[in-house]
Amino acid sequence: MRKGKALLSLALPAALSMASPLMAACSQGASGHAAVSRPADRLSDSTTFTTVKGAPADQGPAGDNGGLVVHPAAPVPVLDRPGGKAFATLPTSQLGGATWVPVVAESGDWAHVLLPSRPNAASGWISTKSKGLQRAHTSYLVKVDVGRRMLTLLHAGRPVGHWKVAVGGPKTPTPAGRTFVLAMLKQDGGRLVLPLGTHSATLDSFGGGPGTVALHGWPDRSVFGKAVTHGCVRVPEGALKQLARVPLGSLVLITG
Repeated sequence: MRKGKALLSLALPAALSMASPLMAACSQGASGHAAVSRPADRLSDSTTFTTVKGAPADQGPAGDNGGLVVHPAAPVPVLDRPGGKAFATLPTSQLGGATWVPVVAESGDWAHVLLPSRPNAASGWISTKSKGLQRAHTSYLVKVDVGRRMLTLLHAGRPVGHWKVAVGGPKTPTPAGRTFVLAMLKQDGGRLVLPLGTHSATLDSFGGGPGTVALHGWPDRSVFGKAVTHGCVRVPEGALKQLARVPLGSLVLITG
């Protein structure tokens, strides 16, 4: 893995208008800072900008979780197992919006959730008794087949649509695994960008950003069906319109 400097972009076609530090991760010419000074004894927030140590890797099957998602109304500790050691804090917001993460398992008063931090597949346990913890269900599921360069959107188990997409090239592949829709941002002109809870496995950063993988549009339709990106998934306009309906926290299954 290349380290120590800003690397190639998980490129988007234009500068983004929403004021967010993530924009350094995906757009050319952006700048940003991932580090925030914190007291030494405070747990790190689990965000797309942080690397969490001690997080168990998601070992579950690459399948649906039933659509259960949770939102912490106040920061909650994330533990390595039910009743175990806290290694991070899940904050209330991410990238200017509410933090919603998928629940992939439950054990008593504990929920096993996916996290937006490095390393990829980071997960942890939060107490379902946490004050103000909100639960909801999403009926949407996004599937990305890297080998076929195909994105499928399902609603209540039924396909909404299938679209040819562009995926990561051989040296900068789109990372496989179970992840989720972390945020919804807008480009200049109102185009949608969906950052995911996963990162490039080969690019550490770009322009000061964390190398977050996203679903986003692309003006040149000739790229669809090709492996030409730096890790992001470029999707056609019709797919973006449908993806705008997908709630935060919805699972994204990347295979192949």
